[in-house]
Amino acid sequence: MSTPRIEPRTLKGFRDYLPPLMIPREHLLEKVRHVYRSYGYAPIDTPALEYTEILLGKGGEESDKLIYRFQDHGGRDVALRFDLTVPFARFAAQYINELGTPFKRYHMGPVWRGENTAHGRFREFWQCDFDTIGTTANAADIETALVIHDLMQALGFERFQVRVNNRLVLNGLLEELGLAQHAVALLRALDKLGKIGRDKVIAEMCERTAIGEEQAARVLTLATMEGSNEEILHRLEQEFGGNAKAAEGIRRLRQLVEVARATGISEERIHLDLSIARGLDYYTGTIYETFLGDMPDIGSVCSGGRYDNLAGLYTKQLLPGVGASLGLDRLLAAMEELHLLPKAATPAPVLVVQFSADRLADYQNMARRLRQAGIGVEVYPEAKKVGQQFQYAERRGHRLALIAGPDEFAQGVWKVKDLAQRAETTVEESAVLSAVRTALAGG
Repeated sequence: MSTPRIEPRTLKGFRDYLPPLMIPREHLLEKVRHVYRSYGYAPIDTPALEYTEILLGKGGEESDKLIYRFQDHGGRDVALRFDLTVPFARFAAQYINELGTPFKRYHMGPVWRGENTAHGRFREFWQCDFDTIGTTANAADIETALVIHDLMQALGFERFQVRVNNRLVLNGLLEELGLAQHAVALLRALDKLGKIGRDKVIAEMCERTAIGEEQAARVLTLATMEGSNEEILHRLEQEFGGNAKAAEGIRRLRQLVEVARATGISEERIHLDLSIARGLDYYTGTIYETFLGDMPDIGSVCSGGRYDNLAGLYTKQLLPGVGASLGLDRLLAAMEELHLLPKAATPAPVLVVQFSADRLADYQNMARRLRQAGIGVEVYPEAKKVGQQFQYAERRGHRLALIAGPDEFAQGVWKVKDLAQRAETTVEESAVLSAVRTALAGG
């Protein structure tokens, strides 16, 4: 009796990455890493699995429902991390005496959330986090906004906006309206404004808190205040500057806006938005969300904020922090839809055609010389018809093909073929590296 075949398939909310998507994904990771390092952030890593008690209750009830939780073989209650911030808080509490403060880290890796899938939203996805821990200085909050801006620019986006708010301002507004006791529920509802719209947010606010529609509408009116950065700050100072929390939040936002302007960043790129609330409970100060001008419906692609109390769950030592997370897979989905990803399916731009099987050593020798010069090269594994090898090269995205048969070897030359232009030149063997460099540089 034959063994039944298993249908090859993936779980809902999970996806495979083929080379045409995985290659640009790795390329994006390299760019992200470069930006983080340029600001002095150092790499760390933490386990995918944590004790469940480490993760529960840190992002609020709704986040707890999304956690993949189970018992391991030792009967321990464990869970997959749902973000990289909570594990970092545990990490910092555990190692901060070795690391010292302030400590700046970046961490790139997969996280898991058992949530409903949506456009650009998966259950397994990569985050690229950066954080500064051990300081309450507004300079760290300001730098976070600058890093997000530089990230988006480095990834090739021109039309984007980093929207900034401060939980102190939001909490101050709620205090002035006599709604401070409902802050958590109201901010969670406000965080859904872009997804479900004004009317449904008002309905949820009323349902969660039993406040009246008029009060809920007042919260939304203030939260959706529009105008230039200066106009929004001026109005906040006039209406809520007497509230201590709001005043401190306004001061921090004003300094952020001033520094951004001084560094040449326009307010079209970094803009105040009082409707930004961030649903996670651990945020306490400045908060950030980033939207693509050409695809706003995909949601924020880089979000974060200040979390002064998170590490306090693991240590008595005060470890305030601030940072943000780039949602790599959501960003990739947007770039894929906007046709911003290169079509190459190979990281090697050069293919060495195997014309004669008995000259394999010569082909590999040429490939090795080019690789030692920093150029990616693939040698075709079989001596098939040259036309078939060209088809393979074009399908895989190779830019150049190097060809040498008996006549070329006898003359000590190689042919360099530009596969896109279908143009071919013949050069001395000693000049192959120079010719390949010139061709790849577009010259």
